[in-house]
Amino acid sequence: MTASRRQILTGALAGALLPAAQAQTSAPARDARPAAPETVRPRRLRPGDTIALVSPANATYEREPLEIAVETLQALGFKVKPGANVRGRYGQFGGTDAQRAADINDAFADDEVAGILALTGGSGCNRIVDKLNYALIRRKPKFFGGFSDLTSLVNAIQKQTGLVTFHCPVAGSEWNEFSLQHFKTVVMDAQPDLLQNPQGERGAHLVQREDRISTLRAGVARGPLIGGNLAVLSSLAGSAFFPDTRGAILFLEEINEYIYRVDRMLSTLRLCGALDQLAGVVLGKFTQCGPGDGNFGTLTLDEVFDDYFLPLNVPVYRGAMIGHIKRKFTVPVGLPAEMDARAGTVRLLSSAVL
Repeated sequence: MTASRRQILTGALAGALLPAAQAQTSAPARDARPAAPETVRPRRLRPGDTIALVSPANATYEREPLEIAVETLQALGFKVKPGANVRGRYGQFGGTDAQRAADINDAFADDEVAGILALTGGSGCNRIVDKLNYALIRRKPKFFGGFSDLTSLVNAIQKQTGLVTFHCPVAGSEWNEFSLQHFKTVVMDAQPDLLQNPQGERGAHLVQREDRISTLRAGVARGPLIGGNLAVLSSLAGSAFFPDTRGAILFLEEINEYIYRVDRMLSTLRLCGALDQLAGVVLGKFTQCGPGDGNFGTLTLDEVFDDYFLPLNVPVYRGAMIGHIKRKFTVPVGLPAEMDARAGTVRLLSSAVL
């Protein structure tokens, strides 16, 4: 019996749709991502440990800043092992890309070295973020810290290996009592620190004017800490080294950027989906981020932050001691924490080191 034209067409259409339906069913979700590596905590630093001093960003042109950095680490009780290229220079950078990456890789490979700290920030870390030996770092995890341009490296290492890294003073920073106490509590004493701004410092004023907390949206949230310098972090967007922001507490800081540039960087984070599933936001200091010389006015930082963060409906506060400031927290990147936007605090939920 000859099949009718309708039967033939119906059978052909079903046959054509079946592979597509099977492919749609078996294909991974569009936004599926590889599972994050298991969180790894480095060993705590102890007096007598050897710290490798590396220069993955800017060159240090004079001898004295390096001498001060070495003496500072020695005053903390550490032995210091300068990287082979810590005095190097290639343009504004502390050596060629290969040299700067090699110093970090060598420090992770060196069993004598307990931890690695950057001499200074600046620029250049993005140029070497794809040149680190992440397999080696996974095999030999240890303390790694810095801030500013080191945002690239502390987030990339954490993303690629699961190692908790540290957004903290660089060796050349001012190690005042506040910064030193938070560093010791987190990195040396292995305590789950409470990151809270100095309280009650009014000076000659009736109310506290410095280091105030501003709550944009009250609430409490939990999640792993990720973030750092806004310009550097946004420059990683779309790469394999950009942190997984899903369920995370994002902390941000900036310096010397016009407000319209801050707005543009935040738009990059929004457009790449990095803000979509955050648990909360902690804004540090946006130092010398003003309107610039535009003739047509500008949004204020308050307005920019409201535009980007209030629609997220998550806890947000501003003013944390994170950034290009003298007194700063040591923030473990990748470690779960609890933030309270009304109180202006971040509480680490466990020790960041073993």
